[in-house]
Amino acid sequence: MKYNKSLIATLREDPKEAESKSHRILLRGGFIRQLASGIHTYLPLGWRILLKISSIIREEMDRIGGQELLMPALSPKELWEESGRWNEYGDDMFRLTDRKERDYCLCPTHEEIVADIARNKIRSYRDLPQIWYQIQTKFRDEPRPRFGVLRSRQFIMKDSYSLDSDEQGLDKSFNLHKDAYMKIFNRCGLDFVIVEASGGLMGTGESKEFMALVDGGEDQLAMCEQCDYRANIQIAECKGEHKSFADTAVEEVATPEKRTVEEVTQFLNVSPQNLVKSMFFTAPNKEPVLILIRGDYEIREETITTLLGHDYGPATAEEIKRHFGAEPGFIGPVGIQDLNIYADELLHDAKGMITGANRDGYHIKGLNIGRDVQIKEFANLRKMKIGDRCIKCGGKMVAQTALELGHIFKLGTKYSISLGANFLDEKGQEKPIIMGSYGIGLERIMACACEQKGDERGAAWPISLAPYDIYVAILNPLDKDVTQLSDEVTQLLTEAGFSTIIDDRNVSAGIKFNDSDLIGIPIRVTVGPKGVKNNLVDIFIRETDERFDVAKSEIVAKCSDIKDMLYRRINGH
Repeated sequence: MKYNKSLIATLREDPKEAESKSHRILLRGGFIRQLASGIHTYLPLGWRILLKISSIIREEMDRIGGQELLMPALSPKELWEESGRWNEYGDDMFRLTDRKERDYCLCPTHEEIVADIARNKIRSYRDLPQIWYQIQTKFRDEPRPRFGVLRSRQFIMKDSYSLDSDEQGLDKSFNLHKDAYMKIFNRCGLDFVIVEASGGLMGTGESKEFMALVDGGEDQLAMCEQCDYRANIQIAECKGEHKSFADTAVEEVATPEKRTVEEVTQFLNVSPQNLVKSMFFTAPNKEPVLILIRGDYEIREETITTLLGHDYGPATAEEIKRHFGAEPGFIGPVGIQDLNIYADELLHDAKGMITGANRDGYHIKGLNIGRDVQIKEFANLRKMKIGDRCIKCGGKMVAQTALELGHIFKLGTKYSISLGANFLDEKGQEKPIIMGSYGIGLERIMACACEQKGDERGAAWPISLAPYDIYVAILNPLDKDVTQLSDEVTQLLTEAGFSTIIDDRNVSAGIKFNDSDLIGIPIRVTVGPKGVKNNLVDIFIRETDERFDVAKSEIVAKCSDIKDMLYRRINGH
């Protein structure tokens, strides 16, 4: 590929809209272009990387017996109503109506379509197990797209689905995918860890995430300093310290315009551990609930939705005022008779606490949870914070920003029962198919490579993902002798199986070297007037900054050695 004829538009300065290291590199290097918020065009360099990623994924999915298909991105409403997710997905789902007023959605995932195929094609236990996968565009109406391609509205995903006749089969399919994912991410040259995770809207079965530890990640990972416990911070279990204060009678105190934990604690001269936060959750056509959590913690909304349902969410200020007669920040559980109340386990037997009085400008002191409040259920509802103790060994918990690369779920029979995807077992009895779901974000692999391997100069692609193997920089392309040597070098490399991009622009050497570093091609071969005199070229390795003067006759052998070395570094990873 000649640079002069290519669609490569590098930027000299960091774009103002860049929110992370990977976003900056992908924009500056001409890999992507933003069309609208959360919507990107993948320019030729970026698309070549995604094709490399797709190839690695296909090889490993085929290796575990996966069968590739392609399901539609557009789905009718009826399928999602059968599973119950038409309403559960809420505003995250893109919805549209055709000319005949029929409702459709742009698929954020494909469990319903898989179950529909299975109920029409799977008849007997002899048809199982199955693994189906696709590489397809997905759509989610992110409320706040950010971090470039990491949280966008349109993205490319490898999603696969296992279908088994029993739990043992599901375990095998789950572990096959786990092993395949490890091989995929290793082949992509990425550092990652496997952590406990939530099934979210997919289901409540076993779930694991493959997370990359990066400074620019949009997730947080909870880790124990002493043992191997790791989990997404949204579901991380931790040991907290129970706190109780002087057991006194309930007393109402004025707290004018003091709504937040910080404002109330400063005004009353108490610690956040002394407060009980009350949060009102509602759902369409369901009874609202009140959630209680200690003031020094944040609520773990993932647990709330698992406990109550995914359609529950924080109430609006208007709903709070209407139900409690007070504004947010002044509500509490005392005197509440018509609500189910759930409390975090650290509030069990808590005494001498402070909470809202259900009266604007007032709080209550002396709250005794066991005496003054009827709790429906105690549960671990709090989000882990740094310094909490590990649920496994009691070690100190720390947090690290991370980037989700892939996610595997045991779905069980959630979708097969709701959509009637059944099979006949050995005894002729009808049973629901047991399903699993497994996803990898292709753009996330690309962004992670930028976060982990890139530097202030730009990208530094692992050899397995690089859009081209070699960047041929021609210095003074108007010199016929230089052009002749560069043509000979390029031909030798091409015939040896290397993919090359030839920078034939009539610009300075500095610009070419800067663009070479920015684009991040693993090997740079420089042909210039000085080299012509001695029949030598300069070879530079982007990853190690090593440089060699090599005779024309030895170029292929040297580049082959370098390429093998770079692959060994990945495999040794």
